[in-house]
Amino acid sequence: MLLVAILKETTCHNYQKCKGINVLLLNSCSNYNLIKIYREMRLKNSWKKIPPIPFIEVLPLIVHTEIFKWSTGPKTLLLGKFSVCNNCHRSCERREKNASSRASSLPFLPWFHAAVGFGMDPDLQIDIITELDLVNTTLGVTQVSGLHNASKAFLFQDTEREIHAAPHVSEKLIQLFRNKSEFTFLATLQQKASTSGVILSIGELEHSYFELESSGLRDEIRYHYRFNGKTRTEVFPYRLADGQWHKIAVSLSASHLLLHVDCNRIYERVIDPPETNLTPESNLWLGQRNRRHGFFKGVIQDVKVIFIPNGYITQCPNLNRTCPTCSDFLSLVQGIMDLQELLAKMTAKLNYAETRLSQLEDCHCEKTCQVNGLIYRDKDSWVEDDHCRNCTCKSGVVECRRMSCPPLECPPDALPVHVESQCCKVCKAKCIYGGKVLAEGQRVLTKSCRECRNGVLVKVTETCPPLNCSEKDHVLPENQCCSVCRGHNFCAEGHRCGENSECKNWNTKATCECKNGYLSVQGDSAYCEDIDECAAKMHYCHANTVCVNLPGSYRCDCVTGYVRVDDFSCTEHDECGSGQHNCDENAICTNTIRGHSCTCKPGYVGNGTICRAFCEEGCRYGGTCVAPNKCLCPSGFTGSHCEKDAGAALCPGEQSQVCYSAKELGIPAASSYFRSTYFGMRSDIDECAEGITECHNHSRCVNLPGWYHCECRSGFHDNGSYSPSGESCVDIDECALKIHTCWNDSACVNLAGGFDCLCPSGPSCTGDCPHEGGFKRNGQVWTLREDRCSVCSCKEGEVDCWPLQCPTLNCEYTAISEGECCPHCVSDPCLADSITYDIRKTCPDGYGITRLSGAVWTMVGSPCTTCKCKNGNVCCSVDLECLNNN
Repeated sequence: MLLVAILKETTCHNYQKCKGINVLLLNSCSNYNLIKIYREMRLKNSWKKIPPIPFIEVLPLIVHTEIFKWSTGPKTLLLGKFSVCNNCHRSCERREKNASSRASSLPFLPWFHAAVGFGMDPDLQIDIITELDLVNTTLGVTQVSGLHNASKAFLFQDTEREIHAAPHVSEKLIQLFRNKSEFTFLATLQQKASTSGVILSIGELEHSYFELESSGLRDEIRYHYRFNGKTRTEVFPYRLADGQWHKIAVSLSASHLLLHVDCNRIYERVIDPPETNLTPESNLWLGQRNRRHGFFKGVIQDVKVIFIPNGYITQCPNLNRTCPTCSDFLSLVQGIMDLQELLAKMTAKLNYAETRLSQLEDCHCEKTCQVNGLIYRDKDSWVEDDHCRNCTCKSGVVECRRMSCPPLECPPDALPVHVESQCCKVCKAKCIYGGKVLAEGQRVLTKSCRECRNGVLVKVTETCPPLNCSEKDHVLPENQCCSVCRGHNFCAEGHRCGENSECKNWNTKATCECKNGYLSVQGDSAYCEDIDECAAKMHYCHANTVCVNLPGSYRCDCVTGYVRVDDFSCTEHDECGSGQHNCDENAICTNTIRGHSCTCKPGYVGNGTICRAFCEEGCRYGGTCVAPNKCLCPSGFTGSHCEKDAGAALCPGEQSQVCYSAKELGIPAASSYFRSTYFGMRSDIDECAEGITECHNHSRCVNLPGWYHCECRSGFHDNGSYSPSGESCVDIDECALKIHTCWNDSACVNLAGGFDCLCPSGPSCTGDCPHEGGFKRNGQVWTLREDRCSVCSCKEGEVDCWPLQCPTLNCEYTAISEGECCPHCVSDPCLADSITYDIRKTCPDGYGITRLSGAVWTMVGSPCTTCKCKNGNVCCSVDLECLNNN
């Protein structure tokens, strides 16, 4: 909502000498402080005669025509005279030019130039391509022809590369981001079809302050950021990886997020305000997340970060219009509140289900186990010879453990080997040929094929089968005589792995690997047993919980009398259920570790303690919002938002003095209209919302100021005739164009607006993912061997790797031990890695000086000892290198 104050017209330093009438434009989101200054001025003696400002509501189609400055003492109030018109109307052109010339002479309004398009301050932007000096970079990047010749374009190839900023560029970026609440990321790119990669990443180690990622396998654009020390992600369903050129702009204004693609507003959301105070160790990566992950494949050019409001206008000047107000974003708040209510309901249902389940578990009935069609009673035991396991039925759950084999000590001339139909290894005589030791059953290729049998190499007369591959692709497996084709499936030959391990193919052999949450038995990965995370202290269960071990995992159960907060935490007090809370009657109460939180119900806004009704489009002409989306209108007005004059004709319909067509206003859209408003202005009609459009079902209606157009839906594209009604939108055949994500034995089936993957036959139709020369199961989650602080997941053909999410700690001091990824609580502040300093807690040093928290000094009489005040605790450390040098 825009606020208008009736004040005086000309430049004034004394209220009594001012004449005429002037208008002060205040935006309720960003210029609240001006209202505060005005109220403070009225308290001064010389301002007591100024009447209170009467605030009235107007539409946001405002053009600046004159700017004045009103000073009194140290306070300055900016005044302006404004004209009201539509930004498409020709009569505004002369007024905007006058505003441009006057605004250029106002040094005290640095933001004004950027807001209305008068130029771009070079100190408020950074050109990533220029700063990274990609012209001189060769590894993984090649300069190519781009979308236009005005700037350089670079092809990011599918190879290892390190495209990141130098230290001086990172320092410049950190200074630009510092204390900024508004910025825009711009880029022009052509991403290889059906690929995934990071366009730009700014962060420290695994913490991303700003990261933009495009997934062509899921048709998503992802924005990663940090809020209150936690990683957040916004996902936008959109196909960017289609092999076509696109312009992309991501604009942030406090908690307001805008995504433009090809100068079209794709998404607009309200999010938690991102952290912009980057740490000194932060760095910028282009075309990748870090040295190992997120490689972008395609061409990138015109990459910039601009620190002004509505920075997307520099990429698309035709989108220039007056700044949006807070009421433009309140509709998004409604969606968020609906999700919060749904989450609260689901949490309540889950708690109820867990309570009922615990009651059923207490029933005094014998729980049996059913295995392979046989029923075993509680505490019955049996042997599974095929898996070499001893199994027991315990309260309806089958627990199996591998048979324990006695220690096997073979004589010097023998080796332990597996024998078919036996679970434990036995000693068999070994063979030696040319210094190579062979176990029973292993083969060696000399002039002929020989196999080790009972300590003797016996000639094998088997004929090798013909191979369906070129000779250069022949591979000789370990301990075999017949070659196979490269990529041969050794696991399919019956390689024996236990149920808790997986067979993995290598170039010349197959091996067994334990599944996540399991550990090999006696160093043999063919047989793996569950890791008891609870006993090994490898869990994240917080206070008030009990760790319960599960096969390959664990869970955290609440102690009796406590209420669950999340998967790892429980709280003692059920303040919501007992009514011991301060939530408004129109709010939802949710228990937390430290008490409870209040969230307004859908249709209401506020801080949870106080919630008021919210009308999505506001109530016009003095109307009052009395219930969600319900307005009480003043006399003479009607409609759901009090938007209609009770005595005026409606649009479209009979022509009257309050209805104007787009043609009359000089706008090229014959079927669009503007309505007259209370102040004589004309407001846009949303043709899409009012159902006065005729868009084909392959397209969707997009409203624009004064008109609308029919845009092709996802999965459709224009055939080149560009029909206004969207009839030219035809289906994209993803299967024929090879832009689908079906692989292995699955077949692509084209659908209207999309495609599907079917598995008619074949063992590979599993949705598994190829990763590092092997395969991961669909839905599997694992940690990287070379990076234990990263977690990867396989989902429908695509592998995603992210930093390990650490649990929230409810303690004052935390530290990270060597070899660990997540912090843990410590009681000694001197051991803490990170600490919030309280300047009220001071420390005495050896000089008799009182030091504030965070202060550092050298100990008296010991120049190699450094001390630091940590909230009243003196923490000292000795520099060993200093001691050696002195």
